[in-house]
Amino acid sequence: MNEKVLLLLLGCVTGLVTSLPLSEPLQNLIPGMNEYATMSEGSEVPQVIFTKIIQANKDIDTPMHGGDIRIRTGRSATNCTSCLWPKFEDGTVPVPYSINVDFSPSELKTIMNAMDEFETLTCVRFVPHTTEEDYLNITATDGCSSFIGKQGKSQAVSLADGCIYKGVVQHELDHALGFYHEHTRSDRDKYVDIKFQYISKEHWSNFIKQDTKNLGLEYDYESVMHYDRYDFTNTPNHATIVPKPDPNVSIGQRVGLSILDVAKINKLYECSVCATLLSKQTGILTSENYPSDYADNVDCVWLIRTPNGQASLTFRDFNVQSTLDCTSDYMRIYDGNSKNSPVLLDKMCGSKTIPPLIASTNEMLVEFVSDGAVAGRGFNATYSAVQCGGTFFNSQGRFTSPGYPGNYSPNMNCNYTITAPVGYKIALTISNFQVEYSRFCTSDYLKLFIDGKQKGPFCGYTSIPVLYSTSNSMILSFHSDWANQAKGFQVSYTFRE
Repeated sequence: MNEKVLLLLLGCVTGLVTSLPLSEPLQNLIPGMNEYATMSEGSEVPQVIFTKIIQANKDIDTPMHGGDIRIRTGRSATNCTSCLWPKFEDGTVPVPYSINVDFSPSELKTIMNAMDEFETLTCVRFVPHTTEEDYLNITATDGCSSFIGKQGKSQAVSLADGCIYKGVVQHELDHALGFYHEHTRSDRDKYVDIKFQYISKEHWSNFIKQDTKNLGLEYDYESVMHYDRYDFTNTPNHATIVPKPDPNVSIGQRVGLSILDVAKINKLYECSVCATLLSKQTGILTSENYPSDYADNVDCVWLIRTPNGQASLTFRDFNVQSTLDCTSDYMRIYDGNSKNSPVLLDKMCGSKTIPPLIASTNEMLVEFVSDGAVAGRGFNATYSAVQCGGTFFNSQGRFTSPGYPGNYSPNMNCNYTITAPVGYKIALTISNFQVEYSRFCTSDYLKLFIDGKQKGPFCGYTSIPVLYSTSNSMILSFHSDWANQAKGFQVSYTFRE
């Protein structure tokens, strides 16, 4: 195959890449594309998305470009007008997929969780393959790798050992949707310096700048598609990609889709969705026009995804049209990143005080729907990441102190809120209670707030009797100081009429 044809193959990027200029002969830039770079021994690099991909791919022989982009021979750039997945009349972009049976249940859960985020924030829908001619065949055969855009027929996306992380899965799926690596954008020289002196010449092809159409969106240092700072370095502690003008800007991350990743997908596929990603440590969440009345016929979601800890949401104000069973305007909150996640708090409407909500992970989804009639001023809330805690509305449940049955961590402050429907009370059982003892329980302790009164603090190896509320809520507050941790405790509860 001649050089021109191979260049065209590398340039097929669903209409985003129109040409791929090279400053050196092809044989100098892409010798032995079946090799994978490894980090030099002694290099200290963060274990973020693309670093994991390089490590997973180091012994794979399948021809790749850019470290994880699969190459299909015999395909020309002129066919790339069909590289986008087709959009249906309902505005969604179904992407059929099949998954190899070799994945474990926990691996499948990670893959599904990664897919759910696309569905929550964009019009892309990953749907199980049935009779569709074109589909993604997700296997565990060739490291972490994917083709660019829709290739037709059964299209491999490989997620082998070392690839089953949410951000890595999303990276490869984003390739399949039609996106190259962020650092190869045509305008990248305004934003990063590529240090070729620290890159072995046989790996220069991974840093080729391309003639791209950038969808009118700014460069994204936080993209799930961005190489990490030290990728392909041949010199310990010397970065290959340096942001400018501020070289200390963080690049690469391990959490998942960035705000601009979402914007690019929605712009490329002309998605009409009302979805917002809130990915900072803390922030504010309000309805549109707040404190003025919200709009009619709203159907919006906000995905809170804190960088660490557990997502927490505290309402300052809530005023939504009140109807029987909240059938008109309502809010619903999920313990996870999609509407398939467990419901943390079911339909809410009217004007009410909502207790602080704490998700079981760093993700919480807020859904708000309004009809075409009466409106209210909406809502105002703050979100943040907390170390531990939880919010419980199910009729019965169980939870433990952090780390149980191992020791809890030092310097923790955890709040657990249990709320039953009006007219119900709560029966609470605390078992295996082992908390550092101190006089007056001033070091580590558990306090309970029941019917407006404090029980405790409790510490040491204490047997706590079953506790009953006369109202519909309880709060448990656990504190640990810097020294002498212990096993903690288990809690179970039930609602009673």
